[in-house]
Amino acid sequence: MNRTVEDLAHRWLKRPPEGLSATEHRVLESSMERRPISRDTGQDDGVRLTFGERLADGVARFGGSWPFILWFGVLLALWTLANGWLLGRDAFDPYPFIFLNLVLSMLAAIQAPVIMMSQNRQARRDRIAASHDYEVNLKAEIEIMALHEKLDELRHRELMGMRDDIARIARQVEGLNQRMGGENRPGQAGMPGLPSAD
Repeated sequence: MNRTVEDLAHRWLKRPPEGLSATEHRVLESSMERRPISRDTGQDDGVRLTFGERLADGVARFGGSWPFILWFGVLLALWTLANGWLLGRDAFDPYPFIFLNLVLSMLAAIQAPVIMMSQNRQARRDRIAASHDYEVNLKAEIEIMALHEKLDELRHRELMGMRDDIARIARQVEGLNQRMGGENRPGQAGMPGLPSAD
């Protein structure tokens, strides 16, 4: 069955080929060539990571974990304990811990953009995955419609064959009835249209 992208576009998507997106064109080509279209989008994205992107992912991953929260809590407790009670008047950051506030503000100022970079990359990965899901779903839908069409065609052929068989059998029965009806003589015993047993 030699079909073109144009034929499939009109048949399945009800659009001319000029109205197709690059994704839809690629899906129709893969359907024509009977090749799979699915791929692992996570592996594709991981190959092209720069050092900064890997660093941003690592910071976001560690900054949003329980170990970070626990270590940070321990550090804050030690800082407060050391400056508030142990060092007393000679503390390098006495109460109300102005230097600690500065450190926390700088940490937040650096950590927030790094986490946003990682979230932007995640959003890009999500867009790639959504686009790939659309391709796979469209291909599956086209393949299902093609299967329905093939099944309908097979059913139609089968019904036409059965109709022809029934017509042939009806002609044979009619021929048998005519031959058997000609062999019966008037007044002969038996059922009409059937030969007698003599």
